[in-house]
Amino acid sequence: MIETIEAANGGYRFMPGVSQYSCGIGAVPGFAIERVRFSRVVPLAQGFAKIADIIKATGRPLTAFGACELRSPAPFTEDGFRAFNEIYIKTLIEWGVMKDGVNPVARSNVCPKLDPPAEPGFHAFSFTTTAPDAPASFVVSGSGESIEGKANYRDSAVRLGDISPEGMLEKAKWVLNEMERRMSAFSGAWQSTTAVQLYTIRDVFPFLESELGRRGVLRPGLTWQFCRPPVVDLEYEMDCRRVHIERVIEV
Repeated sequence: MIETIEAANGGYRFMPGVSQYSCGIGAVPGFAIERVRFSRVVPLAQGFAKIADIIKATGRPLTAFGACELRSPAPFTEDGFRAFNEIYIKTLIEWGVMKDGVNPVARSNVCPKLDPPAEPGFHAFSFTTTAPDAPASFVVSGSGESIEGKANYRDSAVRLGDISPEGMLEKAKWVLNEMERRMSAFSGAWQSTTAVQLYTIRDVFPFLESELGRRGVLRPGLTWQFCRPPVVDLEYEMDCRRVHIERVIEV
């Protein structure tokens, strides 16, 4: 069993990841994860303010903030991604969510090919609410086809620059394995997910049935977001969740 850590006053446990995000979160007994999607991307600072208001309105502390889905204008360079993450985690530190360099918040950050936002912002977020006897819920962070936490993504990328059917299949296999590893930390599997999201602008149809279908990924349906991963040279990303309460807020 992969080790998870309970987030202080959060209502969830997290699988440790890197400084900018964890690998995923799972509600602890007595709590449930709720997902809120904005009707359009809300710029980062404005989005944090809206999220704070929404969480507070439920009577929960800001430390209940457990996951977010970001949208950015275009893939970052390695240096640009590091600079963005430094800005992003400042608010988590101010909220008391991130302490001593340990970030419990799960995250995806992808870049729409069509109609991208003018600046990075929030597409959706998740937080915990009190819910006695609630079924298990979890959110797994997005992962592209590279090992996280290294000096850069490029040197660890699977089949770097190869967008052939064979290359994309190998990228997909790596990400699928990583999703399964992360879900296992919360006793999850594809069969228990309520939603799976895929982020790529490349052709995945050649292995959609043979690889994703065979594993059971398609059971809840597949949401294919026509987006690139957040770092230049990465081509394929996924995330998944088991969340029973979801709503959309007009902004």
